Amino acid sequence: MSKELLLEIGTEEIPALFLPKALEDMKEMLGKEFSGSRIGHGEITAMATPRRLLLHVRDVAERQEDQVIEKLGPATRVSFDEKGNPTKAASGFARGQGVDIAELETVTTEKGEYICARKKLAGEETKKLLAQLLPPFILAIPFQKSMRWMNLDMRFARPIHWIVALFGGEVIPFTVENISSGNTSCGHRFMAPHSFEVKNFDDYLQKTRERFIIVDPGERERIITEEAEKAAGDVSGHVLKSGELLQEVTFLVEYPSIVCGSFDEEYLNLPKEVLITTMMKHQKYFPVTDDKGDLLPHFITINNTLARDPSVVRRGNEKVIRARLADAKFFFEEDQKIPLDDRVEDLKNVVFHSLLGTSYEKVTRFRELSLYITEKINPAIRNTVARTATLCKADLDTQMVGEFANLQGIMGREYALIAGENPTVARAIYEHYLPVAAGGNLPETDEGAIVSIADKMDTIVGCFGVNLIPTGTADPYALRRQALGIINIILSKKYALLLGELVDKSLSTLADKLKRTPEEAKSDVLEFFKGRFENQLISQGHPYDAVDAVLTFGASDLVRSIKKIEALKVFKDHPDFEPLVIAFKRVVNILKGFTEGSVNPSLFDSDEEKHLYDAFAEINKKVVSLIEEDKYKEALIEIAKFRKPVDTFFDTVLVMAEDENIRFNRLSLLKEISTLFYRIADFSRIVTE
Repeated sequence: MSKELLLEIGTEEIPALFLPKALEDMKEMLGKEFSGSRIGHGEITAMATPRRLLLHVRDVAERQEDQVIEKLGPATRVSFDEKGNPTKAASGFARGQGVDIAELETVTTEKGEYICARKKLAGEETKKLLAQLLPPFILAIPFQKSMRWMNLDMRFARPIHWIVALFGGEVIPFTVENISSGNTSCGHRFMAPHSFEVKNFDDYLQKTRERFIIVDPGERERIITEEAEKAAGDVSGHVLKSGELLQEVTFLVEYPSIVCGSFDEEYLNLPKEVLITTMMKHQKYFPVTDDKGDLLPHFITINNTLARDPSVVRRGNEKVIRARLADAKFFFEEDQKIPLDDRVEDLKNVVFHSLLGTSYEKVTRFRELSLYITEKINPAIRNTVARTATLCKADLDTQMVGEFANLQGIMGREYALIAGENPTVARAIYEHYLPVAAGGNLPETDEGAIVSIADKMDTIVGCFGVNLIPTGTADPYALRRQALGIINIILSKKYALLLGELVDKSLSTLADKLKRTPEEAKSDVLEFFKGRFENQLISQGHPYDAVDAVLTFGASDLVRSIKKIEALKVFKDHPDFEPLVIAFKRVVNILKGFTEGSVNPSLFDSDEEKHLYDAFAEINKKVVSLIEEDKYKEALIEIAKFRKPVDTFFDTVLVMAEDENIRFNRLSLLKEISTLFYRIADFSRIVTE
């Protein structure tokens, strides 16, 4: 027979951002505990509110599975005499294992034949095992931060006040420090604060609901979504959706109720992003928009109680948002009194990093790099790029960004437009921060893209230059994200830029800051970029061997690397692909340790090597021309023509001839052929069946 397990951990309010990950971890951890303890079970469900963590497991076996233990004894040859009678060694082993000598078996291992004893251990009662494993399980639940309370020797996200632990309706007895398990839970802190007894999971769900607790976060989320949209509809609007905010407010409440509030229309004159940030980031409100997506002077807030008079709650929230928006309006107006150009000078007083100087120094560096990139991409936009680079960090000195850090770039754009700057420059000021997250929007203007690349490259090269290098567990300066940003901007724009050249230029601007040699820093930076690029390509579904083959010689030219990988993917279906790869691997093996040499056709003494040389001369010319035009698919088709002459060469010609000059000449020919292959990829890294 099977029973259900119900575990509820009652706490003080746990931060909403802790809970989604905690639920995932709890399910995974309990599943591993059951597997390790040989306890059969059905579906594991994890739920949570701010004040309780819940686990429910269906169809849990009443006893753990029996276990057969096999213990190896001495070798068979010393366990029995010539007549097959057990020796003292066998008798002693049987006695030590608590089995009859007749129950001993023989097993064959890699080291020979041995006797063994197999003992069946009956599984223990699950309830007894749960009493042992649940206390350490509870304390092992990981959180972003944990705390101690009172004088207890334990840590948890927030103080634990009660534990419900039932197996088949019966209490599983255990203690966690001074907290004993039982069958008593608590209702809503304000609307039903008294404790109540629980019989089973269904009884628990019914009684918690009666006491204004909706334990299932999925149900709370549905209620919030539906009721918020309905409330917005009452003012002829729509909820501005945010999955991140929806998840957060879902875990902020136990019994959600919706309140729709308003604010003065004059605040709609503020930039849209200011209003959204104030409402969503600071107040956890949902903005309301019209059919066109423009903001309306309304907001939706999620309350954790059923208010007797909702108007009181509404007025309280309106008072708070009014004060917030009044502050934002004040900052917005005050900031405009100081031109952005003046704020650039003030960046001399803003430290970017103690080892890398001020923000003003950083701007000076990446402006130089921006202009270097512009000369390669589009010299005609030199002036707008220079202006963008000069102004793009000026809003860091504003009161608005000081209050709302996530508005950097956005406020720079707005203040630039108000001051009459070129609209392209204003837009690029905002875009240079893009992308702000993996998979996020990329700059659309060349000005924004170029300055974004330069700014991010300065940060990456600067950090590597002063040994602020990311580790496997820490990346405090988000260098991985910035590297991917550079990679994806270059790929999306198809810029003909070499990372190696950008790193060199950046290092030259950082010369007085470096704590290591430029050569060391460059090598590490390029390897760092290669790793990010390689991981992204593989995660996008590109064959790992094709990626490895192309990136073996580095990833400096991102655009060409992608083209080569795409060409290899197509070429894999060519009938000559696999034989050609096999032949190339043979060439590579023969050439190990061989240095460069020139081919002397007069030393050929067989038609096969002459034919191979003639084929190389013809194919090499075509392939080089196609590669220069970035036509890698066509180049690979030409390379495929090597298959027959290469196969014939290996079948009939002894490369390692006794004559040193002939041997050197043949190796030189193969070296030139391999060099041509290497211009696309290291084919020896391609996996063949």
